[in-house]
Amino acid sequence: MAGRQNLTTEDLAAIAAVSARGGAQELYRTADALIQRVIGHNLFTIMRVHEAAQEVERLYSSNTAAYPVGGRKQKKDTHWGRVVLEEGAVFVARSPADVKRAFADHELIFSLGIGSIMNVPIGFGGRRLGTMNVSNKANWFTPEDETKGRIVAALLVPALLSA
Repeated sequence: MAGRQNLTTEDLAAIAAVSARGGAQELYRTADALIQRVIGHNLFTIMRVHEAAQEVERLYSSNTAAYPVGGRKQKKDTHWGRVVLEEGAVFVARSPADVKRAFADHELIFSLGIGSIMNVPIGFGGRRLGTMNVSNKANWFTPEDETKGRIVAALLVPALLSA
């Protein structure tokens, strides 16, 4: 597991170049590798928001055996949904207890060695298009990680607009 390197203008230029020339999956893979390097993770997923159903659908997963592409989660009337989807704020479950309170699939999450999760909204024009989800060991995420996550998530907007 890597992580904790600086996010550079070269990183941003590289992901912007992939966005300009490639497809969504290439962009998601590039974001995965970048987040691994600058934050660190043991699971990285990208979800699309289905506003009418108040569900999120997995478009990308770094672990398709545990979290396959296409899987959906209901987020209606949840604390997570209010924070991420309604307010557009970053949600961080810092400890296993936080993870257990926020996620019904916490047993699977824990089986992957995950003890904290950061969910970053991907938005445009006041709408939430999706989320970028970064998971790691307990007490991993810092305020700087949230800032890095917001920057990278913003670069995923074109792919989610075209999804």
